[in-house]
Amino acid sequence: MQRIAIVKTVDGKDVSFSSSFAVSVTPKITLRIPRALNIVEPSLVICKDGQRDKTVLPTYDGENLGSDIFTFTLDLKKLCEEEDDGLFYYEFRFAQNGKTLYTSSINNVDFNLSEHPARRFILLVYEDGFKTPENYYGTTMYHIFVDRFAKSEKKLPLRADAILREDWDTGIPEFAPYPGAPLKNNQFFGGSLWGIIEKLDYLESLSVNCLYLSPIFKAYSNHKYDTGNYLEIDEMFGGQEAFNALLSECKKRGIKVILDGVFNHTGDDSIYFNRYGKYPSVGAYQSEKSPYAEWYHFLRFPNKYDSWWGIEILPRLNHSSRECRNYFVGKNGVCENYINKGINGWRLDVADELSDVFLDSLRDVVKAANPDAIVIGEVWENAAEKVAYGTRRRYLRGKQLDSVMNYPTKNAIINFIKSGDCAMLYNTVTELYSCYPKAVCDCLMNLLGTHDTERIMTALVGRSAEGLSNEELSKMRMSPDEKSRGIAMLKMASAIQYTLYGFPSVFYGDEAGMEGYRDPFCRMPYPWGRECKELVEHYKALGKIRKEHSAYAGGDFKVVSHDGGLFAFVRGNDKEKILTVCSRVSFPVKYEIDGKWRDAISGETGEGAIMLAPDTFRILELL
Repeated sequence: MQRIAIVKTVDGKDVSFSSSFAVSVTPKITLRIPRALNIVEPSLVICKDGQRDKTVLPTYDGENLGSDIFTFTLDLKKLCEEEDDGLFYYEFRFAQNGKTLYTSSINNVDFNLSEHPARRFILLVYEDGFKTPENYYGTTMYHIFVDRFAKSEKKLPLRADAILREDWDTGIPEFAPYPGAPLKNNQFFGGSLWGIIEKLDYLESLSVNCLYLSPIFKAYSNHKYDTGNYLEIDEMFGGQEAFNALLSECKKRGIKVILDGVFNHTGDDSIYFNRYGKYPSVGAYQSEKSPYAEWYHFLRFPNKYDSWWGIEILPRLNHSSRECRNYFVGKNGVCENYINKGINGWRLDVADELSDVFLDSLRDVVKAANPDAIVIGEVWENAAEKVAYGTRRRYLRGKQLDSVMNYPTKNAIINFIKSGDCAMLYNTVTELYSCYPKAVCDCLMNLLGTHDTERIMTALVGRSAEGLSNEELSKMRMSPDEKSRGIAMLKMASAIQYTLYGFPSVFYGDEAGMEGYRDPFCRMPYPWGRECKELVEHYKALGKIRKEHSAYAGGDFKVVSHDGGLFAFVRGNDKEKILTVCSRVSFPVKYEIDGKWRDAISGETGEGAIMLAPDTFRILELL
């Protein structure tokens, strides 16, 4: 089959699968066009996001083996018009028999030819010197919803308006009659920072070396996304004493700690808004002369104000107020304060709703305090070209985020496991790897579930929740057969999660086989003593593989098979290459391997082809 070949190079090195470059780089794109295609006059048409097209003409480099060779040279600094970064869209055009053909990108690498303009390639240009913290490249993250992970023997204060549940092993979190209905969220199961400290040995057995904690600042609710005071650790989680002890113990063990930064909104029951008068301060709700009055936007004082998604208990912060913004990202502000206390980074809640000015300042202050601290944004789509509220975001161009929560790959893994077709998975991981800077890919937060989504076990094999009430979902549990299949499917999904570029983030209890539908049913207490031991051992093995192999700490990535239900990719560096191969094919499949190999989990060695049973995976060191 005659095809046009596209090869990208920088300083003579092949970077064919990359479409992101530092602004000072001058990439060259070489086309090899078989003469049998009768294609002439190739051109590259490129436009900076929102601007007019520019045409780049190639040099002709002669003929080789029946193909004409053309090279396009891109002066990125000139294209960026002397700016530090930019987002571009480009395509190739060809003349053939009196008509014009256009490239149509499938996943930013593969393409078709079309007689009509279609989806262009993405080119992300980032500022010179952009790098991400390398100490995260080989990380295994564990995401903890603090109230539901582990209780401690230490007796903690119970707030007067809070209810402590005594049914940790069997309790179902309080739920509203329907999603979005008002709910007090003042029932607690008693998990705390002290409880986390007491489970660090367990987390180390999973090779966890990074904790991501749900919000821990003083707040009314059990989830703490309604912050009451950013400068105080909630007393029901153990307060400042437990926080200091956790940081100290984690530092001894080489475990990084990341906090959840909820900087878009506060609670209405907060020192800043003080709707109910519980704080000694004069809050924005109480007086238009409050020092916090400009921190919020009132449509009609005091009862009509901007809030997150119209939820009145979550009034939105006004970051156009310099005083408000500086409280978080100014000198000695919240972000710097906690970095100086010893945390290792921030995960930013609803990053789409934080302004560019806010994110620019946040990165500056965090990196000044600790260049190795990480900044991760909650972004649910391709972050290279994300548009939020009508504005193109520049998250990954070197001035804002190091990483994002990798929801696109999560969705693609689930689709592959459920459908048995790897097309979506192949296209997703290929597109992101080509769009994002390599430094971002190396520290992408790869998740399968979070506090906002149904449990991964339920997502993979659970019955549909469509049309069911919260009351019905609260009682739905898997049958033994569903559970057995769920274990097998989760093993394959997590094998992909752990070996892709980036690092895995395990939502507490996924490794124990927890199930549950949408919030709050994905937030059940951890089943201590009732874990699925088979899954726990599987996760321990995956964690051990990541710890022992440097290929997972920034190594290269290449998909080598994507045929229907068979998906395989290689991670590698100068020292080693490791193959992950997964089969959702309904019959045994023979997979050819050139040379010797060692199974990274079992230690089995062999040479040549392997047989894959249906719904199985292998992780093999290529010797």
